[in-house]
Amino acid sequence: MFSSETQLRVRYSETDQMGFVYYGNYPQYFEVGRADAMRQMGMTYKLMEEKGVVMPIASMQIKYIRPAHYDDLLTIKTMVPEMPSSRMYFDYEVYNEEGTLLCKGNTVLAFLNKETGRPCPAPGWFLDKLREKTLNLK
Repeated sequence: MFSSETQLRVRYSETDQMGFVYYGNYPQYFEVGRADAMRQMGMTYKLMEEKGVVMPIASMQIKYIRPAHYDDLLTIKTMVPEMPSSRMYFDYEVYNEEGTLLCKGNTVLAFLNKETGRPCPAPGWFLDKLREKTLNLK
């Protein structure tokens, strides 16, 4: 459906004693990719919150394949595989400069009404922006 790519360089503070990116940093890389994908869709978390909707993570899965290292330039591919309803699914793949797949994962975010904290459907304006973006990709 929709995909975007974001690059970031591994900082020294993100590595462990073995020189590998510490496993706990990958969820942050997913967040960078997800926030950038949202911007490319024409929206931001800030705009969502201003319109009364928040999107907490309901679940996350990660599969580590190969390590990333200090100063690697990573490409985070973020994909939205289906149109959201009350939940939004994101898939991720993290590659190094050679194009080697290092890590993949997914997150499920829930749409909640900011005032009540209760689940709500994806807002119509949100779905319209996503539809518009996916139609322009074809």
